[in-house]
Amino acid sequence: MLLIVLLLVLVVVLVGGGGFLYLSKQRAAAAYDDQEQPQAAAHKGPAGPPVYLPLDNMVVNLADPGGERVAQVGITFELRDAAAAETVKQFLPTIRSGVLLLVSQKTSEEMLQREGKEKLANDILREAARPFGGMEGEEEAEPPKAGAAKSRKSSNKVRPGDLPVQRVLFSSFIVQ
Repeated sequence: MLLIVLLLVLVVVLVGGGGFLYLSKQRAAAAYDDQEQPQAAAHKGPAGPPVYLPLDNMVVNLADPGGERVAQVGITFELRDAAAAETVKQFLPTIRSGVLLLVSQKTSEEMLQREGKEKLANDILREAARPFGGMEGEEEAEPPKAGAAKSRKSSNKVRPGDLPVQRVLFSSFIVQ
């Protein structure tokens, strides 16, 4: 009889200890999820559909010898959110001017290749980032002059995900 009572007490203690461990782990997991949820929401992309901002078509003389080649390029920016559209519109003249200068430095040979178009899209994205502090990892436009002290990389560069313009899309692309 004593053996049965001891076994029952042992079973009750084991079940109680197991239940305590189970509940402790559940509470710890719930607390961890509560801490992670705000961080995940901050890194999560926008929940709604993407916002697009089309630019007027640009007709540009290309840098080909003889200067007889032109390109007509239609560009649309994919933006972070609707508020970014208003921000970008404020800087549109500066961005458009930079894009025109950028495209005018290209040759028709570069513009007709897929790799050239992809590089142009990346260059335009960098140009669109300039008014907002540039992008991390952006290369300096000018190499340092001989005898000059090495310049430190600018610490005010912005991560690409934080910029208003997320992607550059071509809506038309004609080289003549």
